[in-house]
Amino acid sequence: MSYLDSDYPRRGALSRLGRAVRSFPGRAGWVAGLVAVGLLASTSLARVEPGNVGIRVNNIAGGVSPDSLGVGWYLAPPGTHIYEYPVFTRTYTWTASTTEQSPIDESFTFQDKNGLSLSADVAVSYHVDPARAAILFQRYRADMDQIIAGPLRNAIRNAIVERAAQLGVEQIYGDHKAELIQTAQKRVEAFFAPVGLQVEQIYWAGNIVVPRQVLEQINAKIANEQAALAAQANVATAKADAEARVAKAQGDAQAIQVEAEAIRTNPEIVKMRAVEKWDGKLPNYNGGGPVPFLGVQ
Repeated sequence: MSYLDSDYPRRGALSRLGRAVRSFPGRAGWVAGLVAVGLLASTSLARVEPGNVGIRVNNIAGGVSPDSLGVGWYLAPPGTHIYEYPVFTRTYTWTASTTEQSPIDESFTFQDKNGLSLSADVAVSYHVDPARAAILFQRYRADMDQIIAGPLRNAIRNAIVERAAQLGVEQIYGDHKAELIQTAQKRVEAFFAPVGLQVEQIYWAGNIVVPRQVLEQINAKIANEQAALAAQANVATAKADAEARVAKAQGDAQAIQVEAEAIRTNPEIVKMRAVEKWDGKLPNYNGGGPVPFLGVQ
């Protein structure tokens, strides 16, 4: 976040040029005067960079312009600051690493419902609503970096702390991990939307850090649960196989029983089966009797 202050450089330039005008008579004085006018004009201008919206603030009268300024150059009279807020998506990550956005550990710390201390890197993406930029400044009287480091960080931390205090560590590290950050995002969105800060997304920027011993216990429990599920699956498979074999045996027995009953009540079935299986060849030696199984008259 940047702002432009025109007072100090202008006073220094005018002082030096005033001494120059007094030192050189005639034409030299006029030249110096023109240069002074040029410097005065240049130090009375401020530029709003692309991707930002400007807020004009009069520090003397204490007024804030209700109309935001688009990209371009603007007059900045003495005592006037122009603050810039981003209207495009920006991202900030609070991380434990000291080599990224901050030289200090900025990760979030919170506790589960049993008081176990946890920590995590958290990131946020946001932008400012141009129509409400003046409201945002009037609320916090700060540039964007200060808002991110103060009000926004505090709101996100409080939302995470409140929801995490309702969950156990296994839930936070497991199936409620996404729900925890989503709940925090909804609360923060609702809090900042009326003042023009649009919180687009809050997300974990890494794994939730759990004490080593607790993490080992969680991993062991997960492994045991998976082994139990595998054993249950094996038992279910064996049971299903056994039931299939029993069902097949029962079906075969019933089929035999039905067939036996049919033969008992109708002996001709035996002859019919013999004819179905006979290949039409007579045996090499028959002894002069009828063809086996066939009642030849």
